[in-house]
Amino acid sequence: MTLTHHQQQDLLKRGFSRRHFGKLASFIAAGSTLPFYNEAAMAQLSQVRGAPADAVMINANENPLGPCAEAAEAMRSIIAKGGRYNYGETDDFKSTLAEQEGLKANYVAAFAGSSAPLHQSVLAFTSSAKPYIMADPGYEAGSSAAKVVGAPVIKVPLTKDYKHDVKAMAAASPNAGLIYLCNPNNPTGTLTPKEDIAWLVKNKPAGCILMIDEAYTHISGAPFSTDFVAKDEDVIVLRTFSKIYGMAGLRAGAAMAKPDILAKISMWSAGAMPITGMIGANTSLKVKNLVPERRKIIGDVRNDVFAFMDKNNFKYVPSVSNKFMADTGRPANDVIMALRMEKVYIGRSWPVWPNHVRVSIGTQDEMNKFKAAYLKVMKA
Repeated sequence: MTLTHHQQQDLLKRGFSRRHFGKLASFIAAGSTLPFYNEAAMAQLSQVRGAPADAVMINANENPLGPCAEAAEAMRSIIAKGGRYNYGETDDFKSTLAEQEGLKANYVAAFAGSSAPLHQSVLAFTSSAKPYIMADPGYEAGSSAAKVVGAPVIKVPLTKDYKHDVKAMAAASPNAGLIYLCNPNNPTGTLTPKEDIAWLVKNKPAGCILMIDEAYTHISGAPFSTDFVAKDEDVIVLRTFSKIYGMAGLRAGAAMAKPDILAKISMWSAGAMPITGMIGANTSLKVKNLVPERRKIIGDVRNDVFAFMDKNNFKYVPSVSNKFMADTGRPANDVIMALRMEKVYIGRSWPVWPNHVRVSIGTQDEMNKFKAAYLKVMKA
């Protein structure tokens, strides 16, 4: 596949040389199989093989509730139509999401999850001359994509109260191409206030795009950021149905931005969306009270775990999401492996916090088993 004249001119303007064209053209041809970390691959950093059938798997920020009954039935019903692309299902999903967010339909692009638009935005807006800015610790998928295309990655430490340091992010590089802000943050589950994000929208470097990943926003109950999109700011908002909607393995997501930004993202891929994911997502959006009910379920289990941590004087970072960082006080991998001996599989650590581990929130029964195992391991 060859790049169009428009694509070539855009790449040259961002600092790429013509010797990059062949490699970048291969990314477009790869489509949804871009050679970067996708959500499943990132989860594999916590994945284990050969775990016992009765193991507690709280390592990948999944929602054990799965899709709601209405979405499950809609997906079952459409499987028989899987021999056709059924583009209308994607159009219906985009229309529903746009209406709920107060956006025009052409401000929404559908994807199989939210990793593809994240990676494609890195392709569209960063280069060797235009760095990628992220929090540290933070979700690494975008930085992996940036390294593949030769864009510098600048990691900005969180503030002392675990928020994104928006002023430091804005000042990280005057030539920043893309600033990535996951809110609540992954892995800490901590929230950056809307007013801080608004400040960043207004004070980021000229020409820079701000990407706000709202994978976990439903769980926190925090306000969304699509109002910036409606105001035609240089902002991309990502949504995935992998978390509160319980569709991690079914693949549905969206990017919301003004049309010219979406056009730059979309030129890096092509192809139809999975109709199961599209109808499942569309149906989920229409189920009344689904989000608040699940937010309460997750929140109640999370708060029970925090009460246990407090009672036993275990250190952790308070979270408003479906995961949290536990301060183990010793090399995190030692605790990870000790918990596996108890058939409890938690997440991983981050290089900047080598004595912290990420723990996902599972069912109440799963977290009860985690509490017993963690107490045993930490008191040993």
